[in-house]
Amino acid sequence: MSKSKTYESETEAILAPIAERFGVEIYDVEYVKEGSDWYLRAYIDKPGGVNIKDCEDVSRALSDELDRADFIEDAYILEVSSPGLGRTLKKDKHLEKSLGEEVEIKTYKPIDKQKEFRGILKAYDAEKIIITIENEEKIFARGEIALIRLALDF
Repeated sequence: MSKSKTYESETEAILAPIAERFGVEIYDVEYVKEGSDWYLRAYIDKPGGVNIKDCEDVSRALSDELDRADFIEDAYILEVSSPGLGRTLKKDKHLEKSLGEEVEIKTYKPIDKQKEFRGILKAYDAEKIIITIENEEKIFARGEIALIRLALDF
């Protein structure tokens, strides 16, 4: 397992009882390098959405526990936030909650001369994701998909 994945899974294990205590769910945890800085990001959610106090409470508690555990070698910036309205759907649990919702898919390579698709998430499994675009099903192999997220309407 990569260093990032190890840090993410260990952080998620520490975060689980904190999230339960504050009545939020863990949406995702990521450990990424941006420029010269490392970021440990915890995304939390709850029905009706999280507010700034939820993020502050979880951030303080998580920071204290991470300091105690002290398993991350690098200096990093901790961020706790909502996954946002146009949230990325990385895990099966995200896809499950989003069935019937409008999504945007970006592919690594063009398919039928385009790389961006928008439709209703109909189904998924380990190998593929199916969306409905104008009453037609479009099937994508998971390996073709660079990004899938909830669509935003402005």
